[in-house]
Amino acid sequence: MKIGLDIMGGDFAPETTVAGALLAQKELSSDVTLVLIGKEDEINARLNGFDSSPFEIVNADEVIEMGDSPTKALSQKQNSGIALGFKMLRSGELDGFASTGNSGAMLVGAVRSVGAIPGIYRPCVVTPIPKMNGSVTILLDVGINADCKPDVLYQFAILGSLYAESVYNIKTPRVGLLNIGEEESKGNLLTQSTHGMMKGTKDFNFVGNVEGRDLFNEDIDVIVCDGFTGNVVLKEIEAFYEIFKKRGISDEYLDQFNYETYGGTPFLGINSPVVIGHGASSDVAVKNMIVLTKEIIESQISDRIKEVFG
Repeated sequence: MKIGLDIMGGDFAPETTVAGALLAQKELSSDVTLVLIGKEDEINARLNGFDSSPFEIVNADEVIEMGDSPTKALSQKQNSGIALGFKMLRSGELDGFASTGNSGAMLVGAVRSVGAIPGIYRPCVVTPIPKMNGSVTILLDVGINADCKPDVLYQFAILGSLYAESVYNIKTPRVGLLNIGEEESKGNLLTQSTHGMMKGTKDFNFVGNVEGRDLFNEDIDVIVCDGFTGNVVLKEIEAFYEIFKKRGISDEYLDQFNYETYGGTPFLGINSPVVIGHGASSDVAVKNMIVLTKEIIESQISDRIKEVFG
């Protein structure tokens, strides 16, 4: 297995990305090779004193900055880590690709280079929300589809169910539609229409509308919403975690809300495993992003989605 890592992407690259790769290499089995894609001289300088033999280094002397226009940057900076990473992923030289860099460029690169799985209206991104019982609730979409139609949300429910089953081994995931009330008539035109499509479906285990207070409910496994709503929810959870930290509040459950624990989030609905991480990721977050990419590859989630939508 080969996992590509964009070394120059992120607020603190390349220091944290190289350090994260070194941490990940200690956890990964010998059959996993990390391919470090970035400025070769800067990578080697930070590997100095460490055993670099487990890594492959691919020189990429251009950098897509966080403020760059995704589409323009990918066209103009074809020797960047993101552009080369997707080229290698498309050609089969990589089994998965991860970056903490420009998320827009990662999305555009994923769709243009690797391509959406036929039948998928829109790829999406997911995040796990910890439950008190040690399991998670999968929330999707959390940011790349601000405006959605009912049929798109319907597909998100299928994607979320497959992800919960394949990556978290949750059998027959219970799927809820995020709304402002449990009654069928509640919500806006989008949620009302979506509920009508989901009710009685045999494509997934739909349990009805759920409210914001159900985010941590142990009776729900997948929560579906548009990307605008999902991103607001996600950022609010991150904000509360930061408040707990500032007030010196810490316990085993609350610590699970640290984004570093998960490292990143995968794009669902594209042909190959692609994971994006937080731009401000630490070396631990980068390490966990790499480990997540390995788990995504092993889960064969893309193949399962292709089977369902084929």
